[in-house]
Amino acid sequence: QVQLVESGGGSVQPGGSLRLSCAASGTIFRINVMGWYRQALGKQRELVGDVTSGGSTRYADSVKGRFTVSGDIAKNTLYLQMNSLKPEDTAVYYCLADLVPFPTTSTYRYWGQGTQVTVSS
Repeated sequence: QVQLVESGGGSVQPGGSLRLSCAASGTIFRINVMGWYRQALGKQRELVGDVTSGGSTRYADSVKGRFTVSGDIAKNTLYLQMNSLKPEDTAVYYCLADLVPFPTTSTYRYWGQGTQVTVSS
């Protein structure tokens, strides 16, 4: 059984910073991609940023220069450093992993339970 657990959400004033963490556990053979999505109230879930096992990253245009995805996929951990937060960053943030669970050979997408980030004065 594979689980992704996020932590680090909360409330912050505009211009502030938060760091989210994600830990994957279970019988994992290989993780190909880990990343973060977010879903604001009444909107579709959208990519924030992700990183491949080879180290390639991509970000949504709206967070480039402010957010950084980092971690150690080999150790099943991922972080999202969020700086210069804006009210429009308010959303539930979800960790995801595209991984191969042991003993299969297929890749599946797993999601964390989500953590709320609220940016407000």
